[in-house]
Amino acid sequence: MHRAVEVLLVEDDPGDVKLTKKSFSESRMRVNLTHVPNGLKAIEYLRQSGEYERAVRPDLIIMDLNMPIKDGRKTLEELKGDKNFRKIPIVILTTSDADTDIIKTYDLGANCFITKPVDYKQFQKTVDEISDFWFSVVKLPNQM
Repeated sequence: MHRAVEVLLVEDDPGDVKLTKKSFSESRMRVNLTHVPNGLKAIEYLRQSGEYERAVRPDLIIMDLNMPIKDGRKTLEELKGDKNFRKIPIVILTTSDADTDIIKTYDLGANCFITKPVDYKQFQKTVDEISDFWFSVVKLPNQM
């Protein structure tokens, strides 16, 4: 049996965190989902600093754009600029559908941009599609 995949969710909205956790728990994939509330905590997690000294390197990062302390744009720029983290795929999952956000995040190195569905069934379908694509279709560097 394959190991569970590691997903880091960077999201400040408690409702979206709950919905994402529920969606992944109902997913066909075995997923260990770790949540951090903002970009600063995501950087600490990935660098295994402070409370995250035992953090597991994620196979995928799912990140919101608009968060307090350190938003998704700044976090994305920092992660994709760091050779230690740039190969981790980053999915932007946000309420925004603004062309400026889409263009900016791709310019910063996002691997994909998804606007959050508001309907739970559609959200679940989106999470399943993210899982299927990133863990069944795509060949990730740490899996080779």
